[in-house]
Amino acid sequence: MSTTAISTAPAAETQASGQGLTEAELKQARLLLEHTQNAVIGATRGLTAAQWKFKPGADRWSIAENLQHLVTVQERILGPVLGQLAEAPAPPADQDAALIDAIVIHQFPTRLAKFQAPEVVHPTGQFDPQVALEILRANYIRLLDRLETTPGLRAHVLPSPPLKAVSNGAYDVMDGYQWILACAAHDERHAKQMLEVKAGPNFPED
Repeated sequence: MSTTAISTAPAAETQASGQGLTEAELKQARLLLEHTQNAVIGATRGLTAAQWKFKPGADRWSIAENLQHLVTVQERILGPVLGQLAEAPAPPADQDAALIDAIVIHQFPTRLAKFQAPEVVHPTGQFDPQVALEILRANYIRLLDRLETTPGLRAHVLPSPPLKAVSNGAYDVMDGYQWILACAAHDERHAKQMLEVKAGPNFPED
């Protein structure tokens, strides 16, 4: 995607009340949330039951399984992750927030490197896809609300295995703002995976 990197001159920018975010950062996150929600909904529009369930290989997920996985990850970020943010430590003194923002936005969605998802967020097949889409839409409203109202999103950091993997160990913690970006970027990654399934040679026609 073509989301523009944020400005690195915070002293000159208007801060959003109570959150430690600039207007540019808020705008960036809002656009990313809108883009990725549209990407997932677009990738799943008009699918038949057979197309939802089609698996391109024994070790690959169907579109329905991808959807369940990303909704499960959303729920974990909205719940356990952001729920413990206020008690988490401050960022390291040398943490480059703008650089990590850029890694999350531009590298998390790429499909060049493949990573094994933790077992706890593997799909179980228990979600009806239409129900999952409704949860997805509701979760995006919740993510936007967290973005707009959570105080001190930049003030605390939590360990991030995905960031550590993508950065080859160079960085391993993300602040609350970056976790919201990561949630959206993860959805974009799986929207791309859904499109790969649809483009496969054996994908059902109906």
